[in-house]
This record gives sequence, C-alpha cells and structure tokens, in this order.
Amino acid sequence: MDRMRNFGFLLKDVSRRYVLRFEQRAREISLTLPQCKALVRLEKNQGVSQARLAELAEVEPMTMVRILDRMEADGLLERRPDPADRRARCLYLTRKAKPLLDKIWRLSEVSRAETFSGISRREREAFMGLLERMHSNVCALDGQPVETPHVAARTRVSKPGSDANRSRKTRAQ
Repeated sequence: MDRMRNFGFLLKDVSRRYVLRFEQRAREISLTLPQCKALVRLEKNQGVSQARLAELAEVEPMTMVRILDRMEADGLLERRPDPADRRARCLYLTRKAKPLLDKIWRLSEVSRAETFSGISRREREAFMGLLERMHSNVCALDGQPVETPHVAARTRVSKPGSDANRSRKTRAQ
C-alpha cells in the first residue's frame, strides 16, 4: 500500500491526539484550549482588539467575548480604551497572567516531549524543517484557485434531471 495515501489522515490524527493530551493537562489548571490560545496570542500581541484576538486564536468572536469576560473577572487581563476608536477596547495581560502563561508553556513542552518520545534530536530537527517547508507550500496556495484533476471530471456522477442526463436520454432516443 502507498504510505502517502494516508498522509492527510495521519497528519490530522497526530494533531488531534496531540491537542487532546494538551487539553487534558490544561483542565488540571482549570483552562480550556481556547483560553490557552487567547492568553498565548495576547502575550505576543498586547493591545489588540477583541476581534483581532479572536482571529489570531482561531476562536469565534462571541466565544472570545465570554473567554475575555472570565479572564478579566479573574484579573488576568484588562480592557483599555483604544485611543484611535472610542468604541473599541484594547487588551492587555496583567502581571497575574505571567505565572499562568508559564504553566501553559510547560504543559505544551510536556505534550511535545511525549509526542517526540523515541525520536532523536536530529530527526526532530529534520522533521521540523520539512514541516516548515510544507507549511510554506500550503500558505503559498492561499487565494489561488483550486484546480480539479482531470480524473475527477470523468468520474463525476450527474444528478437525475441534470443537463447531462437529459442529453444522454436525447441521444438514446
């Protein structure tokens, strides 16, 4: 069997299982993955808007509002007026968030170590290099039209009542 046929399935399953292990650990410190993503993204993007943080963390905007409300109530972040837009608020982490971020990064390290167990440092570096190149390849495709392979056009099944079926019926009569 061609191992490359399983590439997408294997990549997705490794990602899913890695995230699951991280989420199990995050629950031990009473956090969800979206909360961790929000904190980590905010750490690198102090002063962003709620909408932008939702984009960066890949979380729905309404979900992000609830996450931020909870974190603000817990004293982990503050919303400050945006000097450029009086309707908007900018987000900033508080000092209280730093120890929590340290824990999140530690959980990430442990999950990553489990995933790379039995894999040498050299193999890890080679893998990361390949993964970064693959990421660059798929990012370069953003916004480009998707070309359908020629084979797919021949195997297309037409729906009853479609133009293709009508023309077949006409030819058969």
